[in-house]
Amino acid sequence: MTENSALKESYLKKFPLFYRGKVRDLYDLGNKLLMISTDRISAFDFILPTFIPNKGKILNQISAFWFKKLAGVIPNHMISIDWKDFPDELGSSREKLEGRSMLIKKLKRIDIECVVRGYLAGSGWQEYRENQSIVGIKLPAGLVEAERLPRPIFTPATKADKGDHDINISFDETVKKIGEKKAEFIRETSLALYQKACLYAEERGFIIADTKFEFGCDDEKGEIFLIDEALTPDSSRFWDKVNYRKGKPQESFDKQFVRNYLEEISWNKKPPAPELPEDIVRKTQEKYREVFIRLTAI
Repeated sequence: MTENSALKESYLKKFPLFYRGKVRDLYDLGNKLLMISTDRISAFDFILPTFIPNKGKILNQISAFWFKKLAGVIPNHMISIDWKDFPDELGSSREKLEGRSMLIKKLKRIDIECVVRGYLAGSGWQEYRENQSIVGIKLPAGLVEAERLPRPIFTPATKADKGDHDINISFDETVKKIGEKKAEFIRETSLALYQKACLYAEERGFIIADTKFEFGCDDEKGEIFLIDEALTPDSSRFWDKVNYRKGKPQESFDKQFVRNYLEEISWNKKPPAPELPEDIVRKTQEKYREVFIRLTAI
């Protein structure tokens, strides 16, 4: 991987920018969107000044893999990642965009982060130690760090825009925001997606400790789709199954590795966000690449 292959931010003259998120840039192609996964990386809801070369390509390919594999659970917004299906007007951008771009359906995002937790980790572990619960969901006493929960739990959060913080909310609050029928659908679908993905990941030597999904709605037909990304190291916590031992922090193959570094340097989680040193960038690349290779067998 070289810095020349990195893309921190995209600029397309022939198509209007639809939305620029923490990692992805979306362009309006009329009846569909072009989603570009850049090499930006965020942590604690801040976009870091350092980018991870080729990270976007890995995220794009992993998401495409899961979209195909989980299509039996719920349809998704992916149309194609094959460059031959892309508009001819993008020809001059092929070197920068191929592999990190996806043609997607144009849908209305449901503004809920659908978090599923199967193990005690991260903020969930911190909250459990204080309250013996996670986002109001009571859990058995005596659980230890990284322990598998009796069953996966759904802990939604508000979907924040760039620069804002996601806020955990209860399921009742989710119902108030989007309605009971839609809330129940995304909860049950999120749990089903997580459970099916976990079974496959364990065959590949990974534990998925937790993850988050996003959904979008086709207003004309009322159909709900899985959108954005799916089960990537940016949105999920991957642990090595062979080395897993409850009661302690686990070796991560995901963005937690970057978060750990930022905690070690005692960053106050206020701007400006710090630069990442070269060894952290390199190790992050290696971890993301290993997830991709082991999951997809490519």
